[in-house]
Amino acid sequence: MSDQTMRVAVLYGGTSAEREVSLKSGRAVIAALESVSIDVFGIDIDTKSNWLQQLQTASFDIAFLALHGRGGEDGTIQGLLDCLNIPYTGSGVLGSALAMDKLKTKQIWQTLGLPTPAYRVVESCTDLAEVWETLSGPLMVKPVHEGSSIGMSKVERFDHFKDAVNKAAALDSSVFVEQWVTGKEYTVAILDGQALPVIGLETNHQFYDYEAKYLVNDTRYLLPCGLESAQEQALQALSLSAFEALSCQDWGRVDLMVDQNGQPQLLEVNTLPGMTDHSLVPMAANAAGYSFAEFIVAVINAAQKRYSLNLGS
Repeated sequence: MSDQTMRVAVLYGGTSAEREVSLKSGRAVIAALESVSIDVFGIDIDTKSNWLQQLQTASFDIAFLALHGRGGEDGTIQGLLDCLNIPYTGSGVLGSALAMDKLKTKQIWQTLGLPTPAYRVVESCTDLAEVWETLSGPLMVKPVHEGSSIGMSKVERFDHFKDAVNKAAALDSSVFVEQWVTGKEYTVAILDGQALPVIGLETNHQFYDYEAKYLVNDTRYLLPCGLESAQEQALQALSLSAFEALSCQDWGRVDLMVDQNGQPQLLEVNTLPGMTDHSLVPMAANAAGYSFAEFIVAVINAAQKRYSLNLGS
């Protein structure tokens, strides 16, 4: 590929609760592509600019999606781009929508026999005491459609359970609770059908929450992850299966735990992971031998293959 003849539009910002992270991701992607002399410009998918007109009138070869959360990672923008016949990086409508819906994700994994923690959907009529007893707290409360751990709470006492559910319900009409997994947390980046080196995560917080991901500097990233080679390969294979089960494409990240018995438990898939200075995918890519810019170009190349494009040829 001759990079000089390719023009890329980076879509970033958006209107979700993850807007600030997306702005940082988009700026980082733009700077990386500029560093390797690729013609690139950004489009902020906000409520003020006429971004739709830009999409329809600007001349470019492919859109690099650096959006996070609802409206950008849930299949919405993907469907629009499909209608406009604009090629884009990352998962399509189906994969994006499924991965954004944590409940549907778990249901698909369970159907396929992939390991994931036990859970219960919580509605206004749900008997919280019965849920607490059945799942044996502590529990993790999650809004179904938020990312970056927004709205999630670890509940260690029953008298805090209702407040955690209300916190999640304030952000999302769908809430579920998940059995807490005691063990070690890992994340596996995916690039074009290959799993990158596994990263182990350690935090002083109750779990790897929004602050641990983006705001503090005391989160510990273990790379190498500390597992034996066979164990790491098993997590990589499981993560690929989990990713492909949701019809995800090009690149993404799979989060999982390994419990006290050494058994993996899948948590979720991120189809458009963060690309900030705190982000996990660039770390894994670097361990696999990619510079940040090389990884971005590799993502574009993966999309190019899907669309059978000959950019710059």
